[in-house]
Amino acid sequence: MKSDVETLNPTRVKFTVEVGYDELKPSLDKAYKTIGGQVQVPGFRQGKVPPRVIDQRFGRAVVLEEAVNDALPKFYQQAVEASDFLPLGQPTVDVSQAPDPAKGGDLKFSVEVDVRPTLELPDLSTVTVTVEDLDVPAEEVETRLTALRERFGTLVGVDRPAADGDFVSIDLHAEIDGEEIETAKGISYRIGQGNMIEGLDEALTGVSAEGTATFTAPLAGGDRKGEDASITVTVQSVKERQLPEADDDFAQLASEFDTLEELKADLLKQVEQSKKFEQGLQARDKVLEKLLELVEVPVPASLVEAEIHAHLERENRLEDAEHRAEIQESTEQAIRSQLLLDALAEREEIGVEQGELIEYLVGQSQQYGMDPNQFVQMVDGAGQVPAMVSEVRRRKALAVAMEQATVTDASGNPVDLEELVGGEDGAEGTDEDATEGATEGTDEGTQGTGEAVENPGSEAGATVDPTGEDEAAAAQEVGQDPSKG
Repeated sequence: MKSDVETLNPTRVKFTVEVGYDELKPSLDKAYKTIGGQVQVPGFRQGKVPPRVIDQRFGRAVVLEEAVNDALPKFYQQAVEASDFLPLGQPTVDVSQAPDPAKGGDLKFSVEVDVRPTLELPDLSTVTVTVEDLDVPAEEVETRLTALRERFGTLVGVDRPAADGDFVSIDLHAEIDGEEIETAKGISYRIGQGNMIEGLDEALTGVSAEGTATFTAPLAGGDRKGEDASITVTVQSVKERQLPEADDDFAQLASEFDTLEELKADLLKQVEQSKKFEQGLQARDKVLEKLLELVEVPVPASLVEAEIHAHLERENRLEDAEHRAEIQESTEQAIRSQLLLDALAEREEIGVEQGELIEYLVGQSQQYGMDPNQFVQMVDGAGQVPAMVSEVRRRKALAVAMEQATVTDASGNPVDLEELVGGEDGAEGTDEDATEGATEGTDEGTQGTGEAVENPGSEAGATVDPTGEDEAAAAQEVGQDPSKG
């Protein structure tokens, strides 16, 4: 086999492949077996039809077509492996010459495909970003202390009109044009939550036990959802939460500390940690943003269009031109981020260990409220394990960038991100939230082989079927398999 590759632009190449007739022999033998197992020929058992009979009855051209379709993916993959390019998405195939049924000859075809662009990455130690100063408002300690006191508070009935924050037991009656739509009794509700019926908080405020109020609001569900209804609310009881005194006794009740002063000191430490984490997330965003400023990342238009189409299709909004325009920029930015982090992971030789993948999958299952085993089975069944491997790899790449970059606050003080990125092990144990969202945006399909747990992405594109028979390949993710969504 001979192959040449031509760069059409930074994100697209053309492979030209020439295959000798003898090299097609295994595919020809396979073609005879395939056709022989599908046809019925009098005098021969199915699957036992000799090649010469197949040639006579169906023509040599049919056999060659079957053989070429079988051979194309294999020879295309060989051409890819012989190059330095990593295919993205679905290739376009053009067969310029097929063997002559009578005389034989060579198979010649070309394949155009989008590829991951070659990026010139900077020395990470030269990347500098500035984040906001660490601000720890004293009132946040009091807010946390109040929240802790509320957890140990008690509800006490009060003989007064209901107010914001009170707990009430209510009955609801909804009707439209005199027709009863729905009735509910004994509902517990805290005024101010705003999560039940539009206008309910306002209607309840100022109403005492056994009092009623009527208001108009759209129904939130049912057959007449969205229609305005006349709603009558009856207050059965009003209670307020009485909080325990903030003293040493409360500290001993609600915590491991003996004094209120010790408890407040611990709450202050919690606030500081929270603010440091927020500062770290800001550093993450700024480091990625800075890298995208420093590195030109061309994006294949077809890849962007495929992602947008998949997004709109999931939302059943393919004809929504306005929404298409809204997600255009975010989709391009997400793909740029993925391509950049994939290239960085490759340069830094970042791999993904099995334990890291499991930890990530468990974390994702918790976000979806699923049992980890069920989530893993679902991901595996959907062929998305390589995607998850790539997402972990990208997160680790971003963590490496954060670790090596220079991050200072607005006052010029260096910001220590060690806790956020997992210390000196090349981002081992990276906090999931530290890189959450940095590479989100595209989550369609898989671009790897699934075998590259130690070095995912190295065989990207290996499963592409240039004949177009593999429909799943059309939705392939950026730079590997991803992540990913």
